[in-house]
Amino acid sequence: MAVQGTSMEPAVEDGDRVLVRRRRLRRVKVGDIVVLEPPSHGPYRSAASAGPDGRIWNVKRMAALPGDPLPPGVAGEGPVGPGTFAVLGDNLADSIDSRHRGLFPAERLMGVVVRRLSTR
Repeated sequence: MAVQGTSMEPAVEDGDRVLVRRRRLRRVKVGDIVVLEPPSHGPYRSAASAGPDGRIWNVKRMAALPGDPLPPGVAGEGPVGPGTFAVLGDNLADSIDSRHRGLFPAERLMGVVVRRLSTR
């Protein structure tokens, strides 16, 4: 998939292409770069980031899995609940992530970025 935006710089840059392997939440680790579908409504959605199937995808870093403490800035109390996860962008100043959207349900996870294919 093609990356649009600067929320994951410098790990992944605007214009890069990434190879993604589908993964279930139980096979993801904190620190993995993941691809997920943002909420179906609300702000921060852009048709410019839609894939060929019309779905919109975001690239972020896995910050917390079920049972982990909530990352700083993510609303809520206690650990991350079952079947949910938190993500953050590497470029925190330019990232819409779990600090704005909260926890994501496991069904929103597409997979893990296994390789960056820079276009430069």
